[in-house]
Amino acid sequence: MIASKHLIALLRSHIDGDNEQFLSVAMQVAAHEARQGHGNLAQQLRDLVDEARSLKQSRSSRPVPFAQPKGDLAALISASYSETRLSSMVLPTALEQRLKRIITEQRQQHRLVEHGLHPRRKILLIGPPGSGKTMTAAALAGELTLPLFTVVFDSLITRFMGETASKLRLVFDAMLQTRGVYFFDEFDAIGARRAERNDVGEIRRVLNSFLQFLENDNSESLIIAATNHPELLDPALFRRFDDVIHYDLPNPSIASSILKARLSGFDTKGMQWKDVVKETSGLSQAEVSRAADEAAKRAILAERTKVTRDDLLGAIAERKASTER
Repeated sequence: MIASKHLIALLRSHIDGDNEQFLSVAMQVAAHEARQGHGNLAQQLRDLVDEARSLKQSRSSRPVPFAQPKGDLAALISASYSETRLSSMVLPTALEQRLKRIITEQRQQHRLVEHGLHPRRKILLIGPPGSGKTMTAAALAGELTLPLFTVVFDSLITRFMGETASKLRLVFDAMLQTRGVYFFDEFDAIGARRAERNDVGEIRRVLNSFLQFLENDNSESLIIAATNHPELLDPALFRRFDDVIHYDLPNPSIASSILKARLSGFDTKGMQWKDVVKETSGLSQAEVSRAADEAAKRAILAERTKVTRDDLLGAIAERKASTER
């Protein structure tokens, strides 16, 4: 039977109009019933709370509002809303599941917090250029309807002692004030091994500051760092992140899916996909997408609705030539 303290808390939250607190107390009631051995009732209560939260989220599809950065912060981060979704990406199953897990933990963080746990929100992405790291940050922001804040390293890194660390503090202070996805691209610019830089003293101070800020950060924002050169990163960084996710160049199955998705609006009947995909070896996901777009342009400018094998092979050859320079 429901405890009197829970009943009072439910009524108080209802009177105060605090819907989130009402649902939180309802979850406490579910946990209480589960401890009493009333498993079916506990599960029914959890399902109703989840349904109520889902309805609340669907009624408010607008992203988290934010004010454009001002003052010194305006030069350090660029802000935007992302329309990218996870469904926009062609990913290996294992990688897709790991990203979905981050989204699920963020969306249901209240359930984790009630049990003393915390959702993943400090993520390090590792992989070659064009493999989808930047698009992943945009997709996470889009899925969670959070603003995407991209850190501008040209403005962050300076030659003046102590100034870069001060600017880093501004960025981490912003994470507390405005929940969002904060994206540190080319992260090795500040995360390089402390003993492998000529300016050891200053870069050591910057890296130590970042490690301290990252470890002490208790905001609700997601921190996404990406690098093409994991071998350059200081080993102390890896254990500060909740998850380290590796990206690879596309295998034949992924490359085929990218090409077919990009050319879905064209006639590709009779295309010898196996032979075409074989030629994409060594290209990144971004380069494969660009090759498909170039092939589509050839067809459009030739006033054709059909993309031919020669269109694709020619575009792929061009992309390979451009990446080899």
